[in-house]
Amino acid sequence: MGFEELHGALRAVARDLLKAPAPDWSLLASSGWAGLEVPEEQDGAGATFAETAVILREMGRAATRSPYLGVSLGVAALLAAAPGTRRNQLLRQVASGREAPVAVLGEWMTSAADWTGAEGLAGEIGHGTFGIKGRRISGRAEFVPDAADASRLLIFARIPGRCGWPVIAEVAPGSPGLSVERQPVVDETRRLAIVTADDVEVPSESAWRFSGDNQQDAAEGLFDRATVAIACDSLGLMEAMLDATVSYVKVRQQFGKPIGSFQAVQHACADMLVQVTVGRELVGAAVSAVTSNAPDAWVAASMAKSHVTAAAVDVVGKAMQLHGGIGYTWESGIHAYLKRAALNRAIFGSPARHRWRLATRYE
Repeated sequence: MGFEELHGALRAVARDLLKAPAPDWSLLASSGWAGLEVPEEQDGAGATFAETAVILREMGRAATRSPYLGVSLGVAALLAAAPGTRRNQLLRQVASGREAPVAVLGEWMTSAADWTGAEGLAGEIGHGTFGIKGRRISGRAEFVPDAADASRLLIFARIPGRCGWPVIAEVAPGSPGLSVERQPVVDETRRLAIVTADDVEVPSESAWRFSGDNQQDAAEGLFDRATVAIACDSLGLMEAMLDATVSYVKVRQQFGKPIGSFQAVQHACADMLVQVTVGRELVGAAVSAVTSNAPDAWVAASMAKSHVTAAAVDVVGKAMQLHGGIGYTWESGIHAYLKRAALNRAIFGSPARHRWRLATRYE
């Protein structure tokens, strides 16, 4: 079976499974999604981010409430860490569904661009910072996906000093000095939290450097992956709203004709299709770049995040408008997609911030 056939089969299974309004962790774990990227030697499926992206896109299409985003980033953090006994053990536990680790990525960072002076860009949501000194970690991060439901927190931190080496620290919820507070947002399909660490002790076997010779690049790849994961979700939102709108305008009649026969409606649907088509190309390129660890993966990631998350808000808003009065009702469900699209636009870097990042290539 080729990759297209494999992804098609995975997409069909995911679409059927995600018909449940809020699939719990046990259901997702039993489906094998938790261990999708876990290597075979740690009892996983040995797949890649390309397969995880299929699931993330379908979750956006269904506007699913689940901890999969946070856990998938947790698995990515484990894979980016240097191999070790505890790290390998945790990967096995994830594959079996016994653990649901969530990544706490903290601050946005990149060597490809200097972010000094970039604060205050419209729509930005900051994520905070963590530092680790000796074997103790301190810091705070906001808007962390699925942290309140995690069995383990994998906190991105930096060793203080001139080198500022990035590390990943495994911390158990409930540890002395650690606080995980649910953070209410308008989007009820997401569970976000504030994570605060005040001199939390980290066991020596639970603090890992990033693998590879270039620690900075390995750490940046984790952030790029997070932005592409959100772009996949937003693409799924766009596709769902385009399909729902086209189906609706075919049957909704006005003046004895389907409203889909009106030129203004056709133009609006065509605009939605253009946005979705461009989004597919950008997300596809970004997923491929992140999966292959391409040197310029950050470019593809920022292009996808800046365009797709902004376009998703426009597409869902147009879907609401074309549905007429019913589109503004609670029963239509379109409001859930609009709120999720708006949140996706803000987390892990706003479109303005990613465009600024891209512009630094020409300095």
